[in-house]
Amino acid sequence: MLQFEEQKLKLMGCESELLDFGDSLGLETLKSEVSRLEYESANEDFWNDLENSQKVLQKISQYKNKIESYDILKAQYEDILTLIELADEEEDVSLIDEVSENVEKFISELGNARLITLLKGEYDAKNSILTFHAGAGGTEAQDWVQMLLRMYSRWCERHGFKVKILDFLDGEEAGIKSATILVEGINAYGYLKGENGVHRLVRISPFDSSGRRHTSFASLEVMPEIDDDVTIEIKADDLRIDTYRSSGAGGQKVNKTDSAIRITHIPTGIVVSCQNERSQHQNKEVAMKMLKSKLIEIKEREHLDKVEDIKGIHKEIAWGSQIRSYVFMPYTLAKDHRTGFESGNINAVMDGDIDGFINAYLKAASLGTLTTQE
Repeated sequence: MLQFEEQKLKLMGCESELLDFGDSLGLETLKSEVSRLEYESANEDFWNDLENSQKVLQKISQYKNKIESYDILKAQYEDILTLIELADEEEDVSLIDEVSENVEKFISELGNARLITLLKGEYDAKNSILTFHAGAGGTEAQDWVQMLLRMYSRWCERHGFKVKILDFLDGEEAGIKSATILVEGINAYGYLKGENGVHRLVRISPFDSSGRRHTSFASLEVMPEIDDDVTIEIKADDLRIDTYRSSGAGGQKVNKTDSAIRITHIPTGIVVSCQNERSQHQNKEVAMKMLKSKLIEIKEREHLDKVEDIKGIHKEIAWGSQIRSYVFMPYTLAKDHRTGFESGNINAVMDGDIDGFINAYLKAASLGTLTTQE
């Protein structure tokens, strides 16, 4: 039947893309690595170095997930092709809708899976540290930071990433002045690195009794969490370390001592802080890791030879160069100014449905078609 033949041709048109996906993953190399690492994990002294053993097991899981992603797609392709051929042979028109739905689902899942092959950066597989800052605008901008924090937290929930709050500063009346979270999971940085930049909100402010439209800005810094085995020389004289009392929602969770740590890297002006851990020592340890991560991220992004070449970060936060706008009024639209991708379902976007923006960025970045920020 013509309908089944059309779906068959549509599906078979994806066969070369499926094979390319397998080649891009390097399946044979991955399988070989899994065998080698599993052999290593079977050694009697494997658990003597707990940190190394955890890294080995994480790699095994990561490689197996990639292999499985291809195997699942290949099985789906073969199952759908078989279904089409059987339905066509039986001329069972009742299966046309099911076949069409399965073909479209396969095409979508193949496209999403291929994004994994774009995450080849040195730090793409790492956890990610996200830092939010409110722009000018007082309470309105601080409320916008809280909305963004919720949006990314919901996105993380959808994808099985774990979110840990490292630092935050409450707004004076509402919202959050600044916040830092750790997103834990494979490829967290690879997926989120394109979210780095200024985000613009346009809406009728709930804090304006006159019901006027307001424009607010918030910046988001995204950096990979750097492992302890990455060596970065930071001179003690280049650091200013301040302690302060942790803030929070109240109750027993608030640390009543001056255990929170703020570290300023004097040569660059980079400031990092942590208040989540129970002791000052632990907070200092996490803050130093954040500082190293930030320095590495800037060094890589600016193609510098060494960390000492970083001049400063003041030019990064420019409120006029937003990467994305979120408009609630007079119409509803979220639009990325670098890729042109947009969504009219602003409520879904704010509820964490931002895969379209992330995917569009990764594809455009791989093709070199990103436009200058507006």
